[in-house]
Amino acid sequence: MSEDDWLDAVRWDAQGLVTAVVQEAGSGDVLMVAWMNREALARTRELGQAVYWSRSRRRLWHKGEESGNVQQVQSIRLDCDGDVVLLKVRQLGHEPSIACHTGRHACFYRELHAEGWRSVDPVLKDPREIYR
Repeated sequence: MSEDDWLDAVRWDAQGLVTAVVQEAGSGDVLMVAWMNREALARTRELGQAVYWSRSRRRLWHKGEESGNVQQVQSIRLDCDGDVVLLKVRQLGHEPSIACHTGRHACFYRELHAEGWRSVDPVLKDPREIYR
């Protein structure tokens, strides 16, 4: 058995990607959803910090490389079908923690109401101050 056999258990999609749900270990908050390819998942395990595949940049993206909002990985789980990875992380960088590029704690800050989508979580830090 090779040391990468654990990666073979993942059901990669046609583009070689798997959905990654990112959950804050302490609060249980779902912070974001991202994509990982085989290399990103292997690097995440190796570094103990989240590395994703950026579909827009077409390259590996080490979370926090620009913002400083690093995700320290506490555990990596695979769902029953093998097609979704769950990362339980400790969000580092700013206090309170910021995982979203909009400067919010989590990417799921919009809630559906009768009149439509409403932002219900505050911007904790202006993104122009976070990103170089």
